[in-house]
Amino acid sequence: MADVLGNNNSQNQNHGIQPTSPPLSQDRYLQKFRLYKTQANFYMVGRDKSRTHWKVLKIDRSEPTELNIQEDSTIYSEDECSDLLKMLHEGNTATGGLKFITTCYGIVGFIKFLGPYYMLLITKRKQIGVICGHNIYAVSKIELIPVPHPNVRPQRVNFSKENRYKKLLCMVDLTKDFFFSYSYNIMRSLQKNTCDKKTGKVLYETMFVWNEFLTRGIRNLLPNTLWTVALVYGFFKQTKLSLSGRDFQLTLIARRSRHYAGTRYLKRGVNEKGRVANDVETEQIVAEDVPEGEALQISSVVQNRGSIPLFWSQETSRLNLKPDIILSKRDQNYEATRLHFEHLTQRYGSPIIILNLIKANEKKPRESILRTEFVNAIAAINQDLPEEKQLKFVHLDLHKLSRSSKATNVLELLGMVATYALLVTGLFYCQLTPTLLSNGYELPSFENVDTPDISPTSSNNDIEKRSYEENEHSDDSNEKSSEGNSSIENNRNPYVRPPLIQSGVLRTNCIDCLDRTNVAQYAYGLVALGSQLYALGVTTSPHIELDDPLAEELMSYYERMGDTLAHQYGGSAAHNKIFSERRGQWKAAIQSQEFLRTLQRYYSNAYMDAEKQNAINVFLGHFQPEPDKADLWELDSDQHYVGRNGELYIDEDVGSFFKRSWSDGQILRKNTSPSSALNINKGFPGAAFPSDARGQIKMLFESTPEISTSGSKLACSRSLLTASPTAVLSSEIVFNGMILGETTTSASECGSSTRGRENHGTDLCDEALEEYPESFVHWVDNEATLSY
Repeated sequence: MADVLGNNNSQNQNHGIQPTSPPLSQDRYLQKFRLYKTQANFYMVGRDKSRTHWKVLKIDRSEPTELNIQEDSTIYSEDECSDLLKMLHEGNTATGGLKFITTCYGIVGFIKFLGPYYMLLITKRKQIGVICGHNIYAVSKIELIPVPHPNVRPQRVNFSKENRYKKLLCMVDLTKDFFFSYSYNIMRSLQKNTCDKKTGKVLYETMFVWNEFLTRGIRNLLPNTLWTVALVYGFFKQTKLSLSGRDFQLTLIARRSRHYAGTRYLKRGVNEKGRVANDVETEQIVAEDVPEGEALQISSVVQNRGSIPLFWSQETSRLNLKPDIILSKRDQNYEATRLHFEHLTQRYGSPIIILNLIKANEKKPRESILRTEFVNAIAAINQDLPEEKQLKFVHLDLHKLSRSSKATNVLELLGMVATYALLVTGLFYCQLTPTLLSNGYELPSFENVDTPDISPTSSNNDIEKRSYEENEHSDDSNEKSSEGNSSIENNRNPYVRPPLIQSGVLRTNCIDCLDRTNVAQYAYGLVALGSQLYALGVTTSPHIELDDPLAEELMSYYERMGDTLAHQYGGSAAHNKIFSERRGQWKAAIQSQEFLRTLQRYYSNAYMDAEKQNAINVFLGHFQPEPDKADLWELDSDQHYVGRNGELYIDEDVGSFFKRSWSDGQILRKNTSPSSALNINKGFPGAAFPSDARGQIKMLFESTPEISTSGSKLACSRSLLTASPTAVLSSEIVFNGMILGETTTSASECGSSTRGRENHGTDLCDEALEEYPESFVHWVDNEATLSY
């Protein structure tokens, strides 16, 4: 153990231990560990899944306040590692020898409060799923172990405060809703994992890795991340379903951002860095369940939720269930809002479609204050954006709609918006050959696959030809980067059909981004599921009706996800009135359940959230205690926190200092964005309006500047949810026989998924044109009132 054991190196040679194993390749990962200790050091022995590669890590126990970690670069066999441990025991007999402590499954990280460093280990895990052959695990048990030996631990420590910080750290229960993978980058979407081959330390710095701070120390000392696991917080559910005799796997993942993270009333809106509260990425993956040796088809769709990106807050109140909404800061240029949408564009591409579900009209302005300001912000931002990158804004008062309409009507309208969003953003699809799957389940690389520039007059054959040529070029690039990997087949193409790429995202919000948002995300998930199954060839139509058993099954998963996310942010399960009505539950039972959840959420927000927020701030490193400095619980606000050097500072995860002021809504500017009526005359796939619908729905479709009208038809390839990127549509939309207006818009965003499939007799794009009101495909710059 040349570079780690120091004086024991000579004993290595004397005992004839000569490591013979080949170097640890990048596709091998340490997955099981055993921790040992001597008086001077911890020794962690890690092995891969096949038990052929073994490595050793040494953690110094003689340093009272500093972290000193060394990795032996040698790869050992199992026998060699066993001989090494025997040698370590014999060499430390005088001080008690080498003692086994625990079996573990990865290091969560290291943390220091006022005294020594502590090491967090996963001592029990549970497999919860598989993605492309890569196992996904949940944390079942955690152990916190002090690093220094008791003889050298700092003595002048306030143990009462130290224990209180340890208690705060443990309040973040890693056995609930945290998950990880050794070989799959679960913090990233399937599309990102195939299109952007990032590995190693840089992945820990992404927004969905919650132990980024805890692993910072060891990542700074080691050249790799073999010993740590990247924890994602949110929701993971995987199940096998069957349809028409075809089995497929459905995976639903929610990833909660660590930026500006916290509890309901203590984290609202946006901070100076453009990070919003309750920022969650939802990914829905559908994969064929095929026998070994057959090609695997897989598809993924991503959507997003997050707090309204304005400076606003609500004061926690023990007397008021609905505290007033406060516009905390007037940002005349909406710089933070602008920065937020820049982040979204960097993550997902264009277009960004905003579905805003808050109330439009209230007797006492609360939500409507934010609605007006949000409209103004989008209009101001769009003035500085080119047409193809302008934000698409949809307003739908879901609360009013749900009070005046049946649950089915609500879901159908949301499905209409969702279907459009999926049309313009597309979805991710790829196919893996048996050879590629047998090669360690390595995902293909689409790093050079871009959306081709297709003119409105391009024929289907032209589009298909360009798509093929681009994929062929991409394959050549990947071939060179892999240095002639012999596993590539079919003219060095590891996938049979060209991939589809999602560009853009649907961003949904209400006030809390919990209850109404979850209903809308289910509607989008249902529309996406129909298209994903169609892409995989499981179905012959992209439509799934609301009364289909598959829709009911999917609803239960989104309901479970909504409850989980609501507990994390709001302190109670989600309000699922629409889901309950859809299942036909008794009205009185629904009302009773909603009331109890309201009380539970109120109690959690009023009495528990402050301590919970402190725990999150400690876990994420937003507050790092220092001796002789103010403690976390002594501060008036979680926005004031102390770094390791004791200085007061603010970073992107904490809101700015501001003086809160009450707002009566009079400070809001009048909306000056252009608007015109939008009309509906046709049904949407799986979202036709019932003839007996009642009430009014207020929807806003806003963007600037105005877009010129053209009579061009939508040019479609034989692909899933694709359209010409320059087509401009104009049409009249009628609803229930009533002409409500006329609108035009550009379909430039529709070209994000121009690579398609030919294995279906029906052209989905042609079918979409028949079912879609053309003007709805172009609803930006418009305001519409749908009456029924």
